[in-house]
Amino acid sequence: MRAAFSVTLMLLLGAPAVAAQSSYDELVRRGDSLSHALEPAKALEAYRAAYMTDQTYEAMWKFAEAQIDVAKQLEDTKQAKLRDSLYAVAEIYSRAAIHTDSLDAEGHFMLANALGRLSRTRGGKERVRFAKEIYESAARAVALNPAHDGAYHVLGAWHAEVKRLSGIAKFFAKTFFGAGFLDRASWDSAAVNLERAVELRPEYVYHRLELAEIYIAVERYADARRELDALLALTPTSDVSDPQYQSEARALLSELRDRP
Repeated sequence: MRAAFSVTLMLLLGAPAVAAQSSYDELVRRGDSLSHALEPAKALEAYRAAYMTDQTYEAMWKFAEAQIDVAKQLEDTKQAKLRDSLYAVAEIYSRAAIHTDSLDAEGHFMLANALGRLSRTRGGKERVRFAKEIYESAARAVALNPAHDGAYHVLGAWHAEVKRLSGIAKFFAKTFFGAGFLDRASWDSAAVNLERAVELRPEYVYHRLELAEIYIAVERYADARRELDALLALTPTSDVSDPQYQSEARALLSELRDRP
């Protein structure tokens, strides 16, 4: 976490993150390699340096992605402000990416992802404020790239999160968006979208974890156990948070022990 904090501090203060004189292509390749190696803080440095070299669409959305990957590791309440600042920067660069190229899916997905992650740190009323843009951004990403597993995940999570909202939060939503906006949410749609995400990328641990949680919510316990068993059999190399996700899966399996 210290590495993540130091990189973020350099980012927020405007200090150069990578001093070596490298070409844009070299910096992006470095960022990609570090991202695949599950070192998002170092990848963030490389992508920021790439962006400083050339303000391309690619650098914008990849920089946003690295911000999200660093932020989601900061679970301590003492790090909440730092985490939220990272999500805020990811949102800014996602919007810049969309402004640069609105016809590619990645910018829309990164915006939906950043807002979705930030929304989950908030209470019900504040989540409602994010709901419309999360849905529309993820749906736009799917329209532009029907094979985008991450966008399907966000859509499935959106349906589940709306179904979990309290009655008070839903009443609050109606004053913002009208009575019909959140009525489109359903557990069936949550499951269908996450199932599509798993189909497109079966080795991704988080897809299966969120799908299992949806199955639990609708009392499809055998299906939930199947997904939890499957994700625990995966090698944790798809996401920096895989060890945490697998730990959560073990806890859920223990809770399901006595369920039919």
